[in-house]
Amino acid sequence: MKLRLFVLALLVSSTEAFVPQKVAFTRHLSLDASKLERLPESSVKVTLSIPGSSTKAAFDKVCNELSKTITLPGFRKGSKIPPAVLENAMAGKGGRYALRTQAIQELLGELIEPALKEDHGLEPIGQPTLEQDSEEVAKNFKPGEDLELDVLCDVWPDIEWKEIEGQEKPYFGLKGKYTRKPFNDEKFNKAINDLLERYAELAPITDKDHEMQMGDACIVNMEGWMANEAGEKGEKLPDAASGDNVEVILGTGRYMTGLVEGLVGAKVGETKEIKVTFPEALKDKTLAGKAAIFDVTVAEAKTRTLPELTDEFAEKVRAGLTVESLKEELRKAVDSEDSKEFRPARNAAIAKALAEVMDVEVPDTLVTKQAREKFAMMMTDMRNSGVPDEEIKNQIKPENFLKYKKIVKDDIVRDFKVSMATDEIGRMEGVEVPDYQVEEQMESIRQEAAESKEDFDETQIRSRVEATLQREAVMDLLAENSNFEVEFAGEEEFDAELMEKLAAESLAREQEAAGESAAIDVA
Repeated sequence: MKLRLFVLALLVSSTEAFVPQKVAFTRHLSLDASKLERLPESSVKVTLSIPGSSTKAAFDKVCNELSKTITLPGFRKGSKIPPAVLENAMAGKGGRYALRTQAIQELLGELIEPALKEDHGLEPIGQPTLEQDSEEVAKNFKPGEDLELDVLCDVWPDIEWKEIEGQEKPYFGLKGKYTRKPFNDEKFNKAINDLLERYAELAPITDKDHEMQMGDACIVNMEGWMANEAGEKGEKLPDAASGDNVEVILGTGRYMTGLVEGLVGAKVGETKEIKVTFPEALKDKTLAGKAAIFDVTVAEAKTRTLPELTDEFAEKVRAGLTVESLKEELRKAVDSEDSKEFRPARNAAIAKALAEVMDVEVPDTLVTKQAREKFAMMMTDMRNSGVPDEEIKNQIKPENFLKYKKIVKDDIVRDFKVSMATDEIGRMEGVEVPDYQVEEQMESIRQEAAESKEDFDETQIRSRVEATLQREAVMDLLAENSNFEVEFAGEEEFDAELMEKLAAESLAREQEAAGESAAIDVA
């Protein structure tokens, strides 16, 4: 973390002469007029016409504040010192025009933001800079005289949506194509069956000669032992691995291997010795993947009858559902499980199509900020991979950053355009992410942080999670209302490993874009 902060500190440009100070949004200084000129890449030139009363007020404020802290021969600390004396004192320290420069900073800090917002309805971003030579402006600055400043500043860009024939909303009906796996009918059918299983009706089996069969349910008492090398009963299993009144449903893939198979054909009151294998994924690693032997006594047996898939059943699942709407929800749920493989290709197609129906100029301020973040992360990754700090510091030079920025600029601009478009579409269409989805993601992050014993800024991370989920919800909306041509590839044609890699890269880009959108203060 210290290295990353060091990287960011070194990259901050020192060539911008005047940086507006963060001040409360109240005008203590007046402005006669401001004139705006639009420039490329969402930049503007603002000409500020500042009256003499404001130049004097700004200069007096700087002098008064300096008088409170500076120590000069012949003056008590905190007493009022004449401006000429202060200027001479600063000149002796190499700051001949320091007070005037600070006064200009004061003027910019208080006047540029309200001028852009109130006079021209624009949101400034980044650091305004003087177009004129900064030293020359300071040299000619005279407190009490009118001043005209030409200020360059980036502003928050606007999206211009193109008119598409036959489309009321240009972002609906997008055209393009992408490749994905065929829909997984096997998973879909299993999802339906699992749902029916949850609503199965149980009825006691009274026939003592009834032999258990697949689909039945039973209550059993279990006592277990580890299997020794000879495959016989060895060390007794802890009570947690055994138990009484355990419900077992005879179905495939439900329990440890061998248990269900061993119960098929058993009768109520019968005790069977059943050899099983614990799952490899078992949390108790002392048992995971190990062989064991259980004495299982069937205490009760029940038949299970699955309901029919009807509108009446769908209504029981949730009020208002029909068979068709229930199937559609299950279809979407099943498809979402495979979405990590085809979603990057789909989202890339959407992004490409969006670019065709919109225009937006991305200001250099945003490109530079995002490039700095990426550059810092790259340096951190180098360190984590074992590159010595000294070698990394040698890479952290302004000229190297500028080369890197040039390389990544197109990607940053593309991602920002998509981010801005999806944010605006989300607002216009009223897309909202349910709170439970955000909480699920946050809980997962909290658990990971706890396991790795890392601290994180929950407020910042929550903003990123919300923005990422919001953007994905908009992408889903655009996909549902698109005219994309979907090419279904067979298993042998579909590189799942590559798709997962692309998915991870896509998610990282979306999180960066989300963080950028959430972090930028345009107020």
